[in-house]
Amino acid sequence: MTRIVCSAKELFENKEDSAAVHVKGRSDYVTEVDLHVQAYLQSVLAEKYPDIPFMGEEKDNTGLDLSGAVWILDPVDGTTNLLHDSKESCISLALADRHQAVLGVIYNPDTGELYTAERGKGAFLHGEKLRVSGAEKLESCLVEMGTAPYYHQYADWTFRVAKALFLESQDVRRGGSAALSLAHIAAGSLDVMFEKILQPWDFAAGSLILEEAGGKLTDLEGRPLDCCAKTSVLATNGAVHEEALKIIRQAGAVSG
Repeated sequence: MTRIVCSAKELFENKEDSAAVHVKGRSDYVTEVDLHVQAYLQSVLAEKYPDIPFMGEEKDNTGLDLSGAVWILDPVDGTTNLLHDSKESCISLALADRHQAVLGVIYNPDTGELYTAERGKGAFLHGEKLRVSGAEKLESCLVEMGTAPYYHQYADWTFRVAKALFLESQDVRRGGSAALSLAHIAAGSLDVMFEKILQPWDFAAGSLILEEAGGKLTDLEGRPLDCCAKTSVLATNGAVHEEALKIIRQAGAVSG
């Protein structure tokens, strides 16, 4: 699976394709890179695993059988970052089984970062085992916010919550790739991430990588995630999860 994802590197780095942009909606873009990477990986996976359904960001997933195993792909997580050549985009591929991720790969071809995980066997960056940070209080944490850019109606909610967390933490930033944010929490370089709405391809692989590194993910009401469904997400190193959840609730996140 790792080799399959890494084999899309040349397609991902095609600058001509990254400049060919189609507008799907407000602040929602797709490039030829997204389309070519997805088409390639879907084809390779179908050839090797013909009985496993495929969920991808750039296709209609209506009627997909999610009762068993399913591939979940974001061909470019962080497309806006790709448009600006900020080197903070990645390919995110997960294998889910009965709504739970069991394999995950996140690969940033621009930096070479390669995060992998298998359920029950740990999470790794270039083969080195990952572990979340040891921060025990939010005051020692770096927080990342997701702006749910396709849903401008949640802007007030997002920045209200971000301010509340900023006042209780070391700092708040915005990275632009949910998958990489989850991987960075797993690696201990980030402690908390929240977003009002994420799709399965945004977080499926990252959720497994983070959990295997000792972190925790729930929705913004503290419930377990279904990695095959759209949801809100709070991801942390585990130790500060309840503190962050309390602040989000007090800021009106759940009802906002």
